Amino acid sequence: MSTALKADAASSDLAAHPADRFMIKLLRVEQAQNLETKSADRAFRIALVISGVRCFITYLLVPILASIATVAGWVATPISIALCVFAVVNGIISLRRFWRSRHKYRWVYTGFIGVIFIVLGAALVLDINRLVAGL
Repeated sequence: MSTALKADAASSDLAAHPADRFMIKLLRVEQAQNLETKSADRAFRIALVISGVRCFITYLLVPILASIATVAGWVATPISIALCVFAVVNGIISLRRFWRSRHKYRWVYTGFIGVIFIVLGAALVLDINRLVAGL
């Protein structure tokens, strides 16, 4: 089978399932792209590193600094909000790369990033409440 026919078959297989078509439309991903999975894997690793750095700063570094200086309390919440927003944007970018590359674990990663978005959403709500209560 020629490469063009394989690509057409793969793109038609991707759009064969209603759930796949929904995700393609939601993420605005072009079906015909034939990217290597290395790009998606790299995006996943970057997303995990950023999430780890965010957790380190939010849950370890900020509480230590807050106990040292009372000013850190005013600075910690906006930094945490900014890191959460950055993590969400990075998660969406990596999710789009997984779908664009037709990665074989795209649904597993979609579920994983969904759980991460729920955790980040809860953290954002708590941080915004803390910020509003402090005003």
